[in-house]
Amino acid sequence: MHPTRRALTLGLALPATLAALVGAGPASRPADAHADADSGVGAGRHGQKPTIVLVHGAFADASSWRGTIRRLQHAGHPVLAPANPLRGLAEDTAYLRSVLAGVDGPVVLVGHSYGGAVISGAAVADRRVKALVYIAAFTPAEGESAAELAARFPGSTLGDTVRPQAYPLPGGGTGTELVIEQRAFHRQFAADVPTADAAVMAVSQRPVATAALEEGAGETAWRTIPSWALIATADKNIPPAAQRWMARRAGSHVTEVDASHAVAVSRPAVVTHVILAAARATR
Repeated sequence: MHPTRRALTLGLALPATLAALVGAGPASRPADAHADADSGVGAGRHGQKPTIVLVHGAFADASSWRGTIRRLQHAGHPVLAPANPLRGLAEDTAYLRSVLAGVDGPVVLVGHSYGGAVISGAAVADRRVKALVYIAAFTPAEGESAAELAARFPGSTLGDTVRPQAYPLPGGGTGTELVIEQRAFHRQFAADVPTADAAVMAVSQRPVATAALEEGAGETAWRTIPSWALIATADKNIPPAAQRWMARRAGSHVTEVDASHAVAVSRPAVVTHVILAAARATR
């Protein structure tokens, strides 16, 4: 078994007592199943609404933000949803910084899954980033990797569903990337998404390099920038206990919702509600 696949599976074997160490997180509250974009959106110092930058994670692409994008645009926010390369944490972080360099005015950075690790690094020392939003996401501290955090608490079954495959490296040789087996994608990644939609997501999923999941984080912006976290309590990729623990450590404003890892697809109204709460705080 590949080391990263093994690490993703380790969470099942960890003692259940670890979960008892995790609280519900500060400011935890149930999510409104019918929440939608409201009109009380945030604005920058000079009345400019912040640009919402949405960063997808592994096994997904920018189209997973479709429902959220429509709602944010309806609320009057500029929105960007760049393609996350998913090739290495430092590399992906540098790419996101290059995207942010072209944005004028205040920014709210939103990351799903592995995208949470990317936004944590990209926002460091960027004064335009006013808030960080973690959607069923990793919130690593310095030196921590996504694979390590996923294995720290029991509950993830991702390691049983991924398949490694080789891809060519720019300088020669090959790297290893992971995909979720199509037959397992619905139940593993998107159990609350309609079957037909999950089938399309399985076919169009973006593979993630094992190097990206194994690479430790550098300096992290959540130590100095206010953060919000949406916990998906039916997540089979990142254990909800891990999400709560990371959110509590970061001091995030926490919302919980009964949803799969694909919460941005299945519950875009709730995702938008959390993002707009962060945007309002930029005033």
